[in-house]
Amino acid sequence: MKQNPTCLTHERERNVVMVTFPEAHILDVVGPIEVLTGTKYFLPQGPEPYVVSVVAQNVGPVATTSGLSLTANRSFMDALTDESHIDTLIVSGGHGTTAALEDEALMTFVSRAAARSRRIVSICTGAMILAEAGLLDNRRACTHWWWCPILERRYSNVQVDRDAIFVRDGNIWTSAGVTAGMDLALALVEMDWGHEIALQVARYNVMFMMRPGGQSQFSAHLVAQQAEDPAINATIDHILGNPGDPLTVTALAARACLSERTFARRFKEETGITPAAYVETVRVQAARVLLETTGHGVERIARKTGFLSAERMRRAFQRHLGVSASDYRERFSGAPSGDPPIRDNPG
Repeated sequence: MKQNPTCLTHERERNVVMVTFPEAHILDVVGPIEVLTGTKYFLPQGPEPYVVSVVAQNVGPVATTSGLSLTANRSFMDALTDESHIDTLIVSGGHGTTAALEDEALMTFVSRAAARSRRIVSICTGAMILAEAGLLDNRRACTHWWWCPILERRYSNVQVDRDAIFVRDGNIWTSAGVTAGMDLALALVEMDWGHEIALQVARYNVMFMMRPGGQSQFSAHLVAQQAEDPAINATIDHILGNPGDPLTVTALAARACLSERTFARRFKEETGITPAAYVETVRVQAARVLLETTGHGVERIARKTGFLSAERMRRAFQRHLGVSASDYRERFSGAPSGDPPIRDNPG
């Protein structure tokens, strides 16, 4: 989605409406908002790039799952009387989603507001609300991995991508859980203001990187947390710490003092994937870090992370991320460059 900022629309101010409800996840609301509004620090003085309103059943405090409250500055009823164009409609998620699906005022607002929105976004389980409103019919979508089976069962005409961080289908964007909403918001910034601005926003928010939408929700470290068998745990620790070693099933089984067949079976029972698939995941993860943070050549990184050749690493990156290692580096690497933010930095 890399764009030339000079080709972007000259419209500076974008009206963003964030829909929330009781027991929403607070990060589903404030995470994307922080990413979007932080864009102003990297643009010339002028109108705000995004003007955000938080809309709920009533004006005032809205309790979230953390026990903290958000303040809605508009009610659904008030917002419905305003028929002005909405640039981006965002629907948050959280444990209150099930009740929100039964909230007639909320569902009416989402349906009517979507009709006058340039693009429609859901964060986490907010996808359930979009699906209930019929906005995801015959579209690809994602949500938090825990809710993917529920979304599939309840809305059979939605094409659920269980593994994606976020999905764009036309003008509708859906994201996985919590921090994935920030990744999606960063992609919106890139679409609106260009790659360099988005990269500066990512660094400003100390986001590790901008994860491509097709990247798996599951990192190698998350998979590792599933294992309880001590022998498998020890093997996983070794893989994570030594991605460049010869990590064949034979070598790993010997380290675990198990036969190859027993090791492979127990590894998959504990982690849900095969040893070979896990090793490749770890190596891709390690290579990504080196591509982002060092100037080493692709061939050197491939050898250091166990791929042995740049071509093998390229194929692995295509399988996992949908881009080559070189393209990944071009998109995500580099130390901060350029002048400090043009606007005053409050931090």
